[in-house]
Amino acid sequence: MSITYSRNILLMVGELHRRGYQRLRISPGMSASGAHWRCAVTPVLNVLAANGAMAADWNLAAVYSSSSQGRYFQWDDAEHCDAGGLARLFIARFSEICEAGYGADWLYAGWYLEMLHRTYPDSLPIAYRDDEVMDGSLRATGGDIVIPPPPPGMRSGGSS
Repeated sequence: MSITYSRNILLMVGELHRRGYQRLRISPGMSASGAHWRCAVTPVLNVLAANGAMAADWNLAAVYSSSSQGRYFQWDDAEHCDAGGLARLFIARFSEICEAGYGADWLYAGWYLEMLHRTYPDSLPIAYRDDEVMDGSLRATGGDIVIPPPPPGMRSGGSS
């Protein structure tokens, strides 16, 4: 698994936050085998109130898998983009998600910066594995890093 491409997704979301889309959240996890990291980007309205790192409906999310490497979100033209370039493409290609994710959420944006700091330079946050949901806290790949849970989402009910 290439950490570089996956970290670029995290940096892209940070860039989206700087551009005013602070109501966009990540739902990061691992495949059951542990071979592939996944990250859904979704508006806070689609994140569980009981677990601020779990999307309620994956149909309302843009999902990246590390198995795609530089084919971010299955795009054929983004492999060499930096976080800013990915953010521009994301806004253009996922306009509905971005529209729902536009607005201030300083509590989450602050949490997100802390998560980036704790996982720097070569770890990724994990909120679930395909074969288990964790207790609400996040862990990081490649170590014993524990990341405090993010602020709660706004959606009640179970995840799908």
